[in-house]
Amino acid sequence: MRIRIVDAFTDRPFAGNPAGVLLLDAFPDDFRLQRVALEVNHAETAFAHRLPAGGEADWALRWFTPATEVAMCGHATLATAHVLFSTGEHRGPVRFATHSGVLRATPGADGTITLDFPTAPLTPVEIPAGLAEALGAQPLAATDTGPDVGDLVVEVADETTVRGLDPDHRALAAHSERGIIATARAEDPSRGYDFVSRCFFPNVGIDEDPVTGSAHTALAPYWSGRLGGTVLTGLQASPRSGRVRTELRGERTLLTGSAVTVIDGELLA
Repeated sequence: MRIRIVDAFTDRPFAGNPAGVLLLDAFPDDFRLQRVALEVNHAETAFAHRLPAGGEADWALRWFTPATEVAMCGHATLATAHVLFSTGEHRGPVRFATHSGVLRATPGADGTITLDFPTAPLTPVEIPAGLAEALGAQPLAATDTGPDVGDLVVEVADETTVRGLDPDHRALAAHSERGIIATARAEDPSRGYDFVSRCFFPNVGIDEDPVTGSAHTALAPYWSGRLGGTVLTGLQASPRSGRVRTELRGERTLLTGSAVTVIDGELLA
């Protein structure tokens, strides 16, 4: 069984967010999928198989963290599309059948890939008691992203605060279904990004995710409303770091980035 490790939302190896990608003839049982994802031990491992021609989607796609299956994952979708396009397994835009509906990925002439994802619904909420202590910074505002994403967007004072966060991950787990997206306006937009974020997902076994595509389905509408533009670039300021270009189109959000295959091997077990 061939397995690839792809760094997503980056144009260079050893940055962005690594994902395992396996192209299969069909999905094996869930226990095996979970065991493979645990062995890969990256934030997500993507499993895909081709669907019969003529349907609403071209490939079936599922994503597993080392601990559980997730309903939506941006970087592993980008990684899977990169493998399909770079190997010639699929040409032109590809449609994935997922637990979050049909998701599209389109190759760009410049080598980037654009994902078409549902925009997260945003609901302002009261800042939960104890969140400041768990996060290690005082939130300015908190916004719920709805059950499909399951995160709490937390705006903090500035970019320096986002970069310096050292949260109590166990305590953070009590404050959202999936995780916490900490964000702030970019201190210097001339550096090529408009906002920064870091994402903490202890409830799905990921203390900090390097670059989170699905989080940007919430960050895009959040910052578009504050910065007054529908096309923005986010920098996820994790130690590996990565950039996501976002374009808000009402109920859909386009996420654009690059990807690099760094390992191409064989799963023997």
